Amino acid sequence: MRLVTLALAAGALLAAAPAAPAQDAAAIIGRSSRVYRSLASMRADFVQVIDNPMIDSAESRGTLVQAGASKLAMRFTDPPGEAIIIDGEHVWIYTPSTVPDQVLRMKLPSGGPVYGYNIIAWLLDKPAERYEPKYLRQDKVGARSVDVIELVPAVPDLPFERAIVWLDRADALPRRLEITEHGGAIRTLTLSKVQVNQRVPDSTFTFTVPSGVRIVDQ
Repeated sequence: MRLVTLALAAGALLAAAPAAPAQDAAAIIGRSSRVYRSLASMRADFVQVIDNPMIDSAESRGTLVQAGASKLAMRFTDPPGEAIIIDGEHVWIYTPSTVPDQVLRMKLPSGGPVYGYNIIAWLLDKPAERYEPKYLRQDKVGARSVDVIELVPAVPDLPFERAIVWLDRADALPRRLEITEHGGAIRTLTLSKVQVNQRVPDSTFTFTVPSGVRIVDQ
């Protein structure tokens, strides 16, 4: 009888004890946002994987460079020669592996690259206004310890259903991004060799139209 009483008492104490506090997802993503927005520049190697249920998966890789809110260069080594460049006024999209004789040129969207082709800015610029964050787990990307946060859009018109970000516990910068688009495609961008606040030549954000390639304005 005494053992039963002790077991019941222990159970009552456990039930009354507060649950271990969950990691504060809003604080973690907020810290990453502040660090990201304070950067003069960021450079990283990337591997991008697009899993699309309608077509075969595709993997690409290259180098990403960003300076400020309105300049971005994604230059691909695989497929070679492909590029997405935001020069502060226009977005240039060149995909010679599929359309070798033209480059698309668009005026920078009114909302800036946050709403266009800068995936990192989509997620880390003003996240408190745009997403409901949820802490998922601790993890590692390579040798880096990260916190994994899920972001569900809290405002309309964002082009994806949810995103997951792997944020470095030391420097707060993203090491992996996973976006589930409305059509079901999943885009994963993994970053490595991240360098920040280095001088970036202006030519980094200049797209030179190859000979024989026509510009198509949209």
